[in-house]
Amino acid sequence: MSATASDRQASADGNMSIVEHLGELRKRIVISVVAIAVGAIVAWVLYDPIFDFLLKPHCDINGGSGISEECGLLATSPLDGFSIKLTVATYTGLGMAMPILMWQLWKFISPGLYAHEKRWGLSFVVFSVLLFVLGAGLAYWTLPRALEFLVNVGGDNLTNFYTPKAYIGFVVKMMIGFGIGFEFPILLIFLQLIGVVDNKTLRAGRRYALVGIVILVAVLTPSGDPLSLMALSVPMYLFYEVSIAFGWWRNRRKSGKTQKPSRADSTP
Repeated sequence: MSATASDRQASADGNMSIVEHLGELRKRIVISVVAIAVGAIVAWVLYDPIFDFLLKPHCDINGGSGISEECGLLATSPLDGFSIKLTVATYTGLGMAMPILMWQLWKFISPGLYAHEKRWGLSFVVFSVLLFVLGAGLAYWTLPRALEFLVNVGGDNLTNFYTPKAYIGFVVKMMIGFGIGFEFPILLIFLQLIGVVDNKTLRAGRRYALVGIVILVAVLTPSGDPLSLMALSVPMYLFYEVSIAFGWWRNRRKSGKTQKPSRADSTP
């Protein structure tokens, strides 16, 4: 039996019924929710340094001036304090649980893969988390420039006082948007691995991909400033080229294995 045939047999042996598949999905969701809850509890305890970290871009462009000498945010409701603490804890818990979430996602989809494809599990998790963190970090770096652009575009007649909900929502959307954008190569590589997307199609679609990436980035980034648009568009297109290079390398490796003569054929 060939390697491909054995892989198919292994995949077939791992098939589950619909009930079993739903049970597996429920299990993965429960583990993910528990991981997020644990992360949220930790973030609740560490709320003050986390909030100061998120507030820093706002303070950077205001130079310590604003509603108070500490460039605080404007609370308009007695519930704002509790609401923003809960929001920060939830999103931070989601970020802390990212490795577990990615692993649960992989464990859910891996039964439908061939045996040789399942070996990519650890790489999938590591690179997914690493790229998301890099994307969120890049978003955080661009935040002062994005805020400054949004402040200046309205003119000098506006005094900018931000509510906690509006400001934290903006910061979180930027960081999540960049983080999702940096998952782009993982998605393209995975689609090539399972045969949904062909490498030749990716190479032929470079022009359309460039336009699509710019449009997608404009949707993902709420600021709309040119710097944020370029800061995410350029890496995403480079990731597109990296996924093409990976597909080329994978196809060449597969063709090399196919053309490699057997021991019987090489015997004089």
